Amino acid sequence: MKSYLSVYAPVTYEKVIERSRFIANAAHAADEEEARVFVAKIRAQHSLATHNCYAFVADKTGNLLRFSDDGEPQGTAGMPILEVLRSKKLFETAVVVTRYFGGIKLGAGGLVRAYAGTAAEVLAQADIREYRVCRTLFASVGYEQFDALKKFLAARGCEPADIAYAGDVIVTLSVGEEEAAAFSAALVDFLAGRVRIREGGAQWAAFAR
Repeated sequence: MKSYLSVYAPVTYEKVIERSRFIANAAHAADEEEARVFVAKIRAQHSLATHNCYAFVADKTGNLLRFSDDGEPQGTAGMPILEVLRSKKLFETAVVVTRYFGGIKLGAGGLVRAYAGTAAEVLAQADIREYRVCRTLFASVGYEQFDALKKFLAARGCEPADIAYAGDVIVTLSVGEEEAAAFSAALVDFLAGRVRIREGGAQWAAFAR
């Protein structure tokens, strides 16, 4: 499956528009259950708010879409938030925009701009990462080769997932699925064959862009 973009960690953004307080929260949501738990959490935090409108894309393909206007005029909140998610090509991401009404009506157009704008601004501040299928590699080297291995990894920006010190040093790595074979070959060449590499399973991993 191809890679996709998603919010990596929860983020909050707040602004005031015509005396109404808008608070946007965004987070990673791997499936619909995670997304709904996130929405419920924000609703509980802002139980006195006038509206808690949301939208989420809760899968890797963009087929599982949900949104809610939560009492705002139809089409003025949930769908505009969803359109922001679509325009930014984000998946497995949920956004809730909370509104505390300030006494001034915004009209349909004003509401669309307020909800879409607040959603866009919280996502602009979010840590967006690329999720790719990765292969786990276990590289075993003697202690005398460990510094050379670290040098090889540092040059490629590859951070070990785990390091175990036993008879040898066993370093657990996560490498892009398509790059795994070439990565292993380059490592063997760099260490002149003084490394043993075992492949593990495949999983999704997040990479900074």
